[in-house]
Amino acid sequence: QPPDHPKTTPDKIGVLLLNLGTPDSTDTPTVRRYLKEFLSDSRVIEVNRAVWWLILNGIILNTRPKKSGHAYEKIWDREANDSPLRVISRRQAEKLQAAFADQPKVIVDFAMRYGNPSTEDRLRALQAQGCQRILLVPLYPQYSATTTATANDAAFDVLKKLRWQPAVRTRPAYFDDPAYVAALATSIDEGVKALDFTPDLIIT
Repeated sequence: QPPDHPKTTPDKIGVLLLNLGTPDSTDTPTVRRYLKEFLSDSRVIEVNRAVWWLILNGIILNTRPKKSGHAYEKIWDREANDSPLRVISRRQAEKLQAAFADQPKVIVDFAMRYGNPSTEDRLRALQAQGCQRILLVPLYPQYSATTTATANDAAFDVLKKLRWQPAVRTRPAYFDDPAYVAALATSIDEGVKALDFTPDLIIT
């Protein structure tokens, strides 16, 4: 390239883990904002939009946020001062990034379908770091329109806004992947061994 050529970033590969979402805190206004985004998704509530708008804004968002806030309060991670789902998702991304320690071209990040960090924010961040190829990984073993599809929808909506789009692939369902089944079996086995009694029956 000539000396005056605009600076370019090296071609990198992004891996974006997509989880459901969580409010940023447990107070009622914040939970209401999160629930409105979540329950306004037509993938989640597949009923007449006009009727649902009246139910959501007239009843649910006036009664449910306070109750849900109390529920989140019970499980909130006090050490991290954050939602358990966001804490776990962040740790998953960090561990996967560590697994690619010998692959400097791979960048791993995570996003939430509803709430923060948003899918748009993290997709743009990966692109800004030079990721010309991005793998979307919805963290749901079985496919469902209310989880996998809407997570991918959010990513595709971002692509509509980009003048330059990275190449994007989506991870298919992995409920029957041997590695996933083995990891699940190990987790169950460790959980059972930690009990102070022997179960009569284990249903998986």
